[in-house]
Amino acid sequence: MSDPDRWPAPPESILALNRTGSFDWDLDSGEMYMDPAAHDVFDVTADEYAGRPESLGARVPPHEGHRLDALVSEALKNGSRTYGAYFRLRRRDGSLRWTHTQGYICRDEQGRPRRILGIIRDATQELLETRMRMERDAETRRQTSIVEGTTAALAHARTVQDVIDVLDETQGLAHLGAASLVMGLVEAGRIHLVAEGPPGAFVPGTRFTRIDESYPMSEVVRTLAPRFIETREEFADSYPILWPHISHLNITAAAYLPLIAQARPIGALGLLYQDKTGFTADERNLLIALGSSIAQSLQRAMFYEQEKDLAAGLQQAMLPRSIPAVDGAEIAVRYRSAKLGRDIGGDWYDVIPLPGGKVGAVIGDVQGHDTHAAAVMGQLRIVLRAYAAEGHTPATVMARASVFLHELDTDRFATCLYAQADLTTGVVQLVRAGHIDPLVRAKDGTCRRAPVAGGLPLGLSAEFGRLEYPVTTLELDPGQTMLLCTDGLVEEPGHDLDEGVQSLTALVASGPPDLGALAELLVEDADRRGGDDDAALLLLRRRGSDAPKSGGRLQQHVAPNDPVGLREARHMVRAAVRAWGARDRSDEIELVADELVTNALMHTEGAAIITLRVLSGAERRLRVEVEDTSSALPRRREAGEEGVSGRGLLLVDRLADVWGVESRGSGKAIWCEFVVPHRD
Repeated sequence: MSDPDRWPAPPESILALNRTGSFDWDLDSGEMYMDPAAHDVFDVTADEYAGRPESLGARVPPHEGHRLDALVSEALKNGSRTYGAYFRLRRRDGSLRWTHTQGYICRDEQGRPRRILGIIRDATQELLETRMRMERDAETRRQTSIVEGTTAALAHARTVQDVIDVLDETQGLAHLGAASLVMGLVEAGRIHLVAEGPPGAFVPGTRFTRIDESYPMSEVVRTLAPRFIETREEFADSYPILWPHISHLNITAAAYLPLIAQARPIGALGLLYQDKTGFTADERNLLIALGSSIAQSLQRAMFYEQEKDLAAGLQQAMLPRSIPAVDGAEIAVRYRSAKLGRDIGGDWYDVIPLPGGKVGAVIGDVQGHDTHAAAVMGQLRIVLRAYAAEGHTPATVMARASVFLHELDTDRFATCLYAQADLTTGVVQLVRAGHIDPLVRAKDGTCRRAPVAGGLPLGLSAEFGRLEYPVTTLELDPGQTMLLCTDGLVEEPGHDLDEGVQSLTALVASGPPDLGALAELLVEDADRRGGDDDAALLLLRRRGSDAPKSGGRLQQHVAPNDPVGLREARHMVRAAVRAWGARDRSDEIELVADELVTNALMHTEGAAIITLRVLSGAERRLRVEVEDTSSALPRRREAGEEGVSGRGLLLVDRLADVWGVESRGSGKAIWCEFVVPHRD
């Protein structure tokens, strides 16, 4: 203030305190008065200023001058009373600085502009503070966005490693400025290091550390308070045991956060910085909030892994521990866990050695994806295995399993496919309960769907009183492979089941010949498709080297009123004739065998047992024996012109090379032999 005794102070003195000058611009004459404060803003002396705006040209860059002229001209034309603008001027030393001007336009009664009264001030500090505030706001928004994005990504993390991956990825904490992270979980009073930071950061002996040790993670777990380390010197002074091992990493700051869930520490997170010192209040608040979110996600992941371990143990307990070696077959099995629920479901497989050199193959799926489904599956697998091992026919096995499931205290049903294979003859009997059909891959790699007549799913067939399960028979040649699977192996989002079966058929056809490699390929393809269902797979290949040779023996039990058993016996004879090289006499052998079995069932009260074997010697003979429980010997008689019985022994006598009857302890056996060529 030029005159400290003057009161009140003139306005120009007050404005000058804020580095603000004033001007009065006469538009008619073109003259513009500027006070000394305005001279200071423009960095001109009173001698340098000629009293007109044109004399300021050296201080206002041309493009800024054009912009200001256009702004003032527009305000004068459109009737505005005021205008304002920021512009840059060039100081005496050549540097540029931001300036702000504001003018009031005085108009006469006709609205014609006559004068402009205004101020001019240095805006450098103002714009600097504004820019800094905007940058801070932008940085806060950016960090908040990162925290929100990280929190959203953490919501999908299912395992501890998923949590670490979310935090460690390029879109994660690196955008908060952290170079790397370390993480430890509290386990039995110790801290288990699960993420060890950047390469070369692991300190020997710190994989497990005690909570009372002098490490930053131990400290935040003890105190339940975050620890912000703002300089290298602070890190070295606070943690002299740790610092010598990590000083080469160029860490300049660090933030260690306790991970607290349900009021107890479950771990600690450390963020390491390489080009940072200090933490603002906003940064600290954001990191603390993020630590809370991480703790919740981490606790969910730990619960999930515990449940997953429990489910995996239960699943392994319910599935067969091992697949038995089966003479004449190569077998591969796989199980793929579901991607929803608790990674456990009701899918199962089983391989059951059966009397007489047969084998049972089972694939099934209990409704649901939880531990209850697995428990039901385990019970169902055991009873189905027991029924099969007792020697029941496939249809009976399926019907009894359905009744068992219906009588359980559960609302679950199950689909199932049961195959009973005689690997010596290749005859396979299949029963299907609401399940998908099997596939058969030939030795040359071609693959086809094998349609199997089906009944209702297990449990439902008993509930609705429809326990009839038709039996479908197919013959598996040496080298052929039968594939049984659950729908999780063929389902694909957005496609129906038939399309999935077609894709699976094509994949099997083009897959590797090795059974284990083929199984891996099919499961990996299911993983790639990303299906949400669990899946079970069973591959059974009949070995060609195990076909019957001389001295082989086959036997089939046929009960009275058992059309299924009779059909099995016929398939066994047909397959044996083919396998033992007797195709030239196949019609004769099959007709005689069928006649002997039918006669035994018609004329006795018990079952019939048919046995086939090859006798070696000077002549190679195929012997057919049919044993029954009657001691009455058969007699040959003429049937008469219209008789429908009495022809059996005549056929045997005409077609067989030799035949006879033998008494057995519980009955008798009628036998016959056919000369067949020696095998090459």
